[in-house]
Amino acid sequence: MNRTALFFVGIILAAVGILSPPMALVAGLIFGLTVVHPLARESQAVAKFLLQASVVFLGFGMNLGEVIHVGREGFLYTAIGIAFALTLGLGLGKLMHVSQKASLLITCGTAICGGSAIAAVAPVADAGEEDMAVALGTVFTLNAVALLLFPFIGWHLHLSQTQFGLWSALAIHDTSSVVGAAARYGQQALAVGTTVKLARALWIIPVALVTATIFSRRRGGEKTNISVPWFIGLFVLAAVARSYVPLSVATFTKMSALGKSGLTVVLFLIGTGLSRQTIRRVGVRPMVQGIALWVVVATVSLLAIRAGWIAL
Repeated sequence: MNRTALFFVGIILAAVGILSPPMALVAGLIFGLTVVHPLARESQAVAKFLLQASVVFLGFGMNLGEVIHVGREGFLYTAIGIAFALTLGLGLGKLMHVSQKASLLITCGTAICGGSAIAAVAPVADAGEEDMAVALGTVFTLNAVALLLFPFIGWHLHLSQTQFGLWSALAIHDTSSVVGAAARYGQQALAVGTTVKLARALWIIPVALVTATIFSRRRGGEKTNISVPWFIGLFVLAAVARSYVPLSVATFTKMSALGKSGLTVVLFLIGTGLSRQTIRRVGVRPMVQGIALWVVVATVSLLAIRAGWIAL
């Protein structure tokens, strides 16, 4: 079987549910690390769109009241957590002599929502392809580790569904990996994790605006377009439909299930994009910065949740 056929077989197995989210990621990683990807650029574009569409479909499984409650309750600790992560990450990057722009992208990806934050901040910071590759490689590698590791830690520590969903949303980079880890833990963890993560993703906008202002001044006032995560608004509209449109629960459940299937495919595609070349390109210092920042954020947020300082 040639590489292209093998790639599509993996997508089909993930889409029909034969591969669970963790298995889909592992299968993708094996593919990415052992063969040269025949459709690397196309796969990346499809993964980005499919992630956004799948998140929207997950909204059909959420109640609007729950979405509003979680978003409101999480505003303060989200703001504090993002400010803490941004300050610590930029400090670590400077201490470790990581390229300023790569350090900024790694920090924003860790503090907010992984690849989406990197994609939004990179243009306004005038980051080059190499800076983006380093940041995305770092974040994708840690996403893969988190997806496999977090559920085991949660079970070992006997975290409740709500606690785990909250922790995964605060400490895992990308929405896809948050959903994958939370879905493995339980339905309530999935609902909490997805909602908190999407509320957190809204912070892309102010962070990108501040970054744009700083770099615009350095470029003599030149304006830069900012990429706004449109799919978050559609997610809320889907929750509105679930709460008020007179359709059967079974219909909305099937639509939400489509979102979960789509995210399983996304995890496979993400795995295929992590090649040996990507890992080599990241280098030691950016990876150390990313790991150190991630470990601190994950540990502090877990301790705060277990102590009851962060709760829903």
